[in-house]
Amino acid sequence: MRRVVVTGLGAITPLGNNLHEYWEGLKNGVSGSGMITRFNTEKFKTKFACEIKNYNSSDYFDRKEANKLDLYSQFAHIASDEALIDSGIDLDNVDKDRVGVIWSSGIGGLDTFYLAIKSYVMGDGTPRFSPFFIPKMIANIASGSISIKYGFRGPNFATVSACASSTHGLIDATNLIKLGKADIFITGGSEAAINEPGIGGFNAMMAMSTNNEEYITASRPFDLTRDGFVMGEGAGALILEDYEHARARGAKIYCELAGTGMTADAFHLTAPHPEGYGARNVMKLAVDDAGLKLEEIDYINVHGTATPLGDISEAKAIISVFGEHSYKLNISATKSMTGHLLGAAGAAEAIATIMAVVHDIVPPTINFKVPDPDIDPNLNLTLNKAQSRTINAAISNTFGFGGHNASIVVKKAGV
Repeated sequence: MRRVVVTGLGAITPLGNNLHEYWEGLKNGVSGSGMITRFNTEKFKTKFACEIKNYNSSDYFDRKEANKLDLYSQFAHIASDEALIDSGIDLDNVDKDRVGVIWSSGIGGLDTFYLAIKSYVMGDGTPRFSPFFIPKMIANIASGSISIKYGFRGPNFATVSACASSTHGLIDATNLIKLGKADIFITGGSEAAINEPGIGGFNAMMAMSTNNEEYITASRPFDLTRDGFVMGEGAGALILEDYEHARARGAKIYCELAGTGMTADAFHLTAPHPEGYGARNVMKLAVDDAGLKLEEIDYINVHGTATPLGDISEAKAIISVFGEHSYKLNISATKSMTGHLLGAAGAAEAIATIMAVVHDIVPPTINFKVPDPDIDPNLNLTLNKAQSRTINAAISNTFGFGGHNASIVVKKAGV
C-alpha cells in the first residue's frame, strides 16, 4: 500500500491570512473573536464571531473573478494557492491527469443564497436571479473551480458531512492515493457563514455562545461556564502526495498522514452520544490504521467546540480509548482561538496538528478558568499556554451534526 505524505499547507483563518500568521496565533494563544462587522446584529442573540481580519477580495482577485466566487470559494482559492506554492510542485511538468481536488464545505455559498432570495422576496415577484447564482452557491463549485484554474484532471468532488466535511475529504484523498488513483491531491475545506442566516440559524438551535459581554473569551472548551461554540470562517488547504512521488521530486515533507477513521454515532441529529461511543471508535480505527500502539500517540487536537455536552462526551471517549495513557497525552482545543470553522474545521485543525508535530509545540486551549466537575481534572488540556514536548504522532478529531465522526493520525516523517 502506498504511503501518503503532506507536502504543502495553506490557510486563511481568524488568526491570520496565511499559514505563518495562523501558526503564530496558535502558538501565542490569540483569540480571533470580535464583534461582527458584516451586518447589523442589534436583534440577534449573538453579536460576535471569529471573522477573517483585514480581508479585501481585490487583494486576491480581479473584480470579474471575485463576482463569480462566493466568499467560501474565495477562501478556498486563497488557501489552495498558498499550499501549492508551499509544495514546490512544478505545474508545467506535473502529470495533471494524476492530480485531483477534493474540497469540502459544510454549507457552501450561504451568503450567495441568502442575498439572492432576499432580493427576490423584496422585489415584485419577477425572478431576476443572476446566472451566477447556482454556480456560486453549490458546495462543490470550489473543488471544480480550483481544478479548472490549474488544469488538474484527476478525481474531483466535494465532501459534505457538516463539521466533519474536510476531514472526510482528507480521508478520501488519502485512500485514493493509496489505491493508486492519483499521485497528488489538493484537499481542504472552507466556510463563510457569518451572516444573518448563519448566525440566526445556529442561535435558533441554541448551539452558539451568546456571551456578548465576554466575547473575546467566549470560546472556552472544557470550562464549566462554556455556553456554546463561536462561529468562525476561513479555509485550510493541504497537498497530499504519494511518498515515492514526493521523494522523487525532492519535495519538502511535513509529515505522513498515517491513519484514518470514520464512524457514526447513530444517536441524534445534533447531540453527541453521551458516552462518546462514535468518538471512541473513530480514534481506535485511526490509530489501528496507522499501525501504531495507543501509547505512541502524544497529542490529540480535539473537536472541542465548547458546547456543554460535546466536550464531556469527547473527554470520556479519550479516557475510554487510552486508559492510563490519557494522562500522558497533551490535549488541546484550537477552536478556543479560531472559533468553529464548520466544514473547514477539519482542515484547519489538521494543519494545526501537523504544525504541532513538525515543531514539537502543543497549541493551547485558551480562555479556561473554571474546571468542569464532569471532566477528569487529571487530563492535560494544555490550558492557556502552549507547551513544548516531543510529538511523534498525533490525532485530529472532527465530529459533525448527523453523528458523523472522522479522525486522522499524522506522524513525523521517517518515524
